[in-house]
This record gives sequence, C-alpha cells and structure tokens, in this order.
Amino acid sequence: MGIFGTKKQTPPPHPRQEPRYDCPVTADAIANVFDRCADFNRRTLYLNNDPRRQVEMLFIAGQVRNERACDYVLRPLTQNEALRNAPDMDAAFDLMEKGGLYSLVVQSRDKADQVIFDMIDGSVALFFPGKDKVLTLSAGTEEKRSVSDPENEPDVKGAKDSFVESVRTNTSLVRRRFRAPELKIEEQVVGRQSVTPVDVLYVDGIANPDLAAQVKAKLEQIDIDALLMTGNLEQYVVDESHTAFPLTAYTERPDRFCAALAEGRVGVLVDGIPMGWLFPATLDSFFRTGQDRSTSWAVAGALSVLRYVCMLITLFLPGLYAAAVLFHPELIPVKLTLSIIAAKADVPFSTLTEILVMLLAFEVLQEAGLRLPSSIGQTVSILGGLVVGSAAVEAKLVSPAVLVVVAIAGIAGYTAPSQDFAGALRIWRFGLTIAGGLTGLTGLVLAGLALVYRLAMLETFGIAYLTPFASNAGKQKEGHVVLREPLPEVKTRPDYLNTENRRNQG
Repeated sequence: MGIFGTKKQTPPPHPRQEPRYDCPVTADAIANVFDRCADFNRRTLYLNNDPRRQVEMLFIAGQVRNERACDYVLRPLTQNEALRNAPDMDAAFDLMEKGGLYSLVVQSRDKADQVIFDMIDGSVALFFPGKDKVLTLSAGTEEKRSVSDPENEPDVKGAKDSFVESVRTNTSLVRRRFRAPELKIEEQVVGRQSVTPVDVLYVDGIANPDLAAQVKAKLEQIDIDALLMTGNLEQYVVDESHTAFPLTAYTERPDRFCAALAEGRVGVLVDGIPMGWLFPATLDSFFRTGQDRSTSWAVAGALSVLRYVCMLITLFLPGLYAAAVLFHPELIPVKLTLSIIAAKADVPFSTLTEILVMLLAFEVLQEAGLRLPSSIGQTVSILGGLVVGSAAVEAKLVSPAVLVVVAIAGIAGYTAPSQDFAGALRIWRFGLTIAGGLTGLTGLVLAGLALVYRLAMLETFGIAYLTPFASNAGKQKEGHVVLREPLPEVKTRPDYLNTENRRNQG
C-alpha cells in the first residue's frame, strides 16, 4: 500500500519516438500531420504566374501574423524581379534563402520534425517541387500580455515591471538590466506534448559552472508529457519532495532576478509561466525582498529581524499559549490568569480544541478568499472575520484570549515574503500546537527540535537549506545574514555559492 492509501502499481512504459514524425518532407505529408486541425492553412503560389514554377505555402493561423506573412513572403514572391526572372526553381530557392524574402530568420530544413515545430512556433513553410529541402520563414504574431506592475511583490522604490508569459520577452527584460555579454541563456525543451522552451540563465565567470551543469542536468531528466504549471518544474528539480518547505525560490520581478544572477545563482525561465526560478534556494532566500537593497542598512536590518521574529511567533505562539494555560499556569501573570479563567468559565471546549478550531477556521477563510473573485473574496473575509470572531466570542464558543492569540499568529505569518514558505509554517504550526497542548513545554521543545532537525536534513544543489545559519563546511554568507551590512562594505559574494569570482565591487 502507498502512503496515500492506494496500492502502488508499476506504471506502463513511457515510449519515446525519435523522430516524432518519420515521414517525407513534402507538403502533402506535413498536411497529413495537421489533419483535422482547423487552424492549418495551405496555399499554392505561382512564380511569375507560371504554373510550372509552383510553391506550396503552409502555415498555422493564429501563430502567424497576417501582415508579416504578406510583407515577408507574398509580396516578394510576386514583386521581386530577381525571383520572378530566376532561370529555374533551384536558382529561385537560393535567392529566397539568401535574402530574396524579407524575414530576419530564414532556415533551410530537411527533416519533418524541424518543419512542423517551426510552423508551430509561427513560421511560414515554403515547399518546392523536386526539392528535398524546405524554407521556413519566421512571421510569428508575438501576441502576449503587456508588461505590467508586479502584483505579488510590490516595492516602493523598485522597478514597476514584471515577467510575462512569453519567455523571449522575459529574457529581454533581463538583458535590458544585465547588458554584459557574459550573461548566458541556454535553451532546452521539456515536455513531450507541450514541447515547452525552458531557458537556463547564468553569468559566465561568476556562477559556479558545476551549479549550472546540475540545473541543466535536472531539466534534461524531466520526462513528462506537459510542462504547463509551476509544480511541473518545481517538484522535478528538487532532491527532496517529502517536505512542506519550498526548495525552489521564484520571483516575478526582473530586477530581483538579475540581482540573484549577479550574486552567482542560476536562473530558469519557462515559456508560458510569468515568473523566474533561482537556484539554489536557501532559508534566507525566502526572507529577502527587493526593498532590502533599496533602503538603508539599518531599516533593512530591522525589517529582516522583524520577519524572523514573526516566523517564530506564527510557529510557536499558539502552542506556547496552550502549554502555558494547560500545564504551566505559573508562566502567566496572576491578573492575566484570572482574566483567562473568567473568560473561559462558560466555554464548553478545552483550550487546545479552541485553538485548533480557530486555526482551522482561519485557514478556511483564507482559502475561500483566495479562490473567489476579488470583490466577493473581500466580502467573505470581512463577514467571516465578524462571524468567526465576534460572534464566536459572544456565543461563548471560544474565549477572547484564544481569538487574540490565533489572530496574532495568523497576521505574523503574512510577513513572510514567500507564500510557499508561509504555507509550510502554517502546516507545522498545527503540529507544534498539538504537541504543546498535549505534553506542555516539553512536547513543544521536542517538536521544535524535530523541525530544526528536518530543516537541517534538507539541501538544494549541495547547499544546506538552513543557510546562512548552517556552516556549509566553513563557508559562511557575508553581508546579509540577519542584519545587513552597509552595501559599500559588502565586497564579496556569498562564499557558499562557490562562485568563480567572489569580488563584486572595488
């Protein structure tokens, strides 16, 4: 039996056919591949109005921009005197390949797979009778969502653009900030059916070559049908999947992405997903924001301390309250103890039950607010807060102290910049609360040690997950552990990244 209650069976083989289409490179064969495809189009053209000089034009509507196809292909074919007066089709083919048609990208193809995927990417394919090669000309639409403000990572003093669904637009956003030619962009294709372009970005001469090679090797090992969601990438490149804590850091901000590349990390951009991933992902990656380098070192350091303190509050406060009330009342001041006893006199549930029910209600409200449209979600959050909070206290279902404790723990969890990391904290908060409510401070401390032990077991691409608090064989992080140093004093990159060039400023 598997861990989810179902019997695990050996999956059937996943056959890979190479080449995907083993057919002749002819217009009829390619048209047969796109049989029953409403967006497939085929048109026959005559050079110089001569039926003996026939050209077959194949393209996919929606992938090709009509104006570009007309200007790049149709107009030159009908108006270019050199093409019209070419002595034979071989001469016409050579002229088109070398500039007779007005496209920046003109490629000669001799395999069916190449032609098919060029057409899917937005190219027009030209077939010539008797020729075993095909010309493909780029005329793609490049339709995409316009670059907009980052919604999930706002920054008062930072840039106002964010990644979009087009991987080529995203690489352009990175290039505009990181103009050095040492920035390398290597592309792979992942997904047998989706055939999704995935770009690996790193700075040659700074990033550790072994790290870049590991990231590329992880991507090459992904053998799935479709890479369409973030989890299709995140859950395949990590070494440990049985953990609630995220092992991949992501961002929708190009400026933060470029800052990580300059630090020596390796980035990944996926076509169709408006965010970028950064490797390795360590604990400090989930507590940093873009504004940390935009404000003074004192403000950034204070905010960093606040985030770590809030992490401890959201994890341990409910469990600590349950342990103190049920097992260690001497920890609570006398007046507060009397107030808690008076408020709890008419409540029929135990303190642990109250806390768990309120924590669960908090999660339900949050999930409802996320899944509903924004206008309705705000209404649900307001009504839920009033009903679950004030009404529950007035009905003597929970005590006011429990409501305050759960509210403080919930709000503290929102200070974590990474929502994936905050979700893991919420899961462990339930476990720590149960441990404190059943066995007191002893159980709470043991559960906390189990959490630290679990985090200490995790690694990302050979780097300890608890960095900067882990030693990494004596290679510590400089400049920003919890308190950030003034930027002019941070002369080197993090030692644990094993960068080729540690110096980052004079």
